[in-house]
Amino acid sequence: MTDGNTTFGRFVSLRRSVLGWTQLRLAAELDRSEDWMSQVERDVQQVHDLQLLRRMASALGVGIDQLLALPQPAAKRPRSPRRRASSATLATTSGAEEEDDVRRRPFLTLAVAALAAPVAGLQVAHAEAPSPLSGLEDLLVYGPGRIPAPLSEPTLRSVDASLTSSRQEFRSARYDVLAQALPGRIVAADMVGTAEERARNVARFYNVAARLSIKIGDNNLVAVTSDRALTAARLGGDPLITAEAQRMVSSSWRRQGSLARATDIVVLAAEDLLTDASVGEAARLAARGDLYATAAYTAAKSGDRSYAHALIREANDSATAAGRTSGRADGVQGVALHELSVHYELGDAGRAIELARTIDPATLPTAERQARFFTDVARAFDQWGKYEQCYRALLAAEETAPQEVRRGAVRDLAVGLLRYDRRLPGVRDFATRAGVQLI
Repeated sequence: MTDGNTTFGRFVSLRRSVLGWTQLRLAAELDRSEDWMSQVERDVQQVHDLQLLRRMASALGVGIDQLLALPQPAAKRPRSPRRRASSATLATTSGAEEEDDVRRRPFLTLAVAALAAPVAGLQVAHAEAPSPLSGLEDLLVYGPGRIPAPLSEPTLRSVDASLTSSRQEFRSARYDVLAQALPGRIVAADMVGTAEERARNVARFYNVAARLSIKIGDNNLVAVTSDRALTAARLGGDPLITAEAQRMVSSSWRRQGSLARATDIVVLAAEDLLTDASVGEAARLAARGDLYATAAYTAAKSGDRSYAHALIREANDSATAAGRTSGRADGVQGVALHELSVHYELGDAGRAIELARTIDPATLPTAERQARFFTDVARAFDQWGKYEQCYRALLAAEETAPQEVRRGAVRDLAVGLLRYDRRLPGVRDFATRAGVQLI
């Protein structure tokens, strides 16, 4: 129960306290930073995004209509001490935000009434399936004793071949095959070569394992595998392997809601590479492009618009320079996909779609990248309220890489699309294939 003086932020704070949660715990549930959560509870940061409001209501165990009924004072958000917006920008936006809040509240209430209305005869639950990463879990918890021994004595050449296979399986989005083979390949990599060679190879495999854990959506394994990758990479002494491991560690911090730390990790890693003369120019520039692109995405998730745009420009500049040196366009394409995600995270669905129209998915070199492109397009269309286009993009992602649709982000989209099942033929079957259980 609330009284007439309870604000949105105060209600969230009280409800969180009842649950016994810290601000960091609730922030992690919402995939936001602890600082952002603090600003929400102090009624400094307003929350208008319907999808985020639905997630917040679910986490707090309340109805979304309760949240919408609470006033969100139009307080001026304090400027970041690290990166300050111009006073002219703040003067332009603060009044507009206050007026926008007045206009949008009735609209949001009506929109949620439409979106949250239950579909007749439909209940949704997430299917509980065995973890495809159970073998990797056993390796991390119990050591190599529970992993079947290699059929033949491993060599450095066979380890290199299995690393190539692992990367190809990831790029082809054959995650089930990769998950089954990866534990044994990690054990084999730790059996041959000098101490430095073993460390470098183990780090490479754990970098792949961290990326696979991100795809599967297991945040605990992202944290452990990225830590193993970075520890081994430092022992191996290869700057590029270390930089990739730092990128995985950054992803782990981001998924735990520590967005500022996650951004700093990859920005500092990119700066370290700048002065490392032991790495070839093209490889150094390509790695810096990847690091800055990851930093841009994380900054966008924290709502730091100017910093996110600055970082994605840095990423594009590095990737473009690397492409001129190597003659390859992979890095530039990868940065473009990150930029699409940046626009989405900043709430700029229109800009995301404009960018997507300049990208030919057929030119993306792997099934994983193509499916990621279509999924990000679907998220942007969903944010824009264009559900038919969202559904078509998801079907394209599934056609490209069927295992991509088992990801949590796709399941969430599929649940939302079920509300329009009469207009979207086959959406129920798609939702089932995505892992949504219809009761």
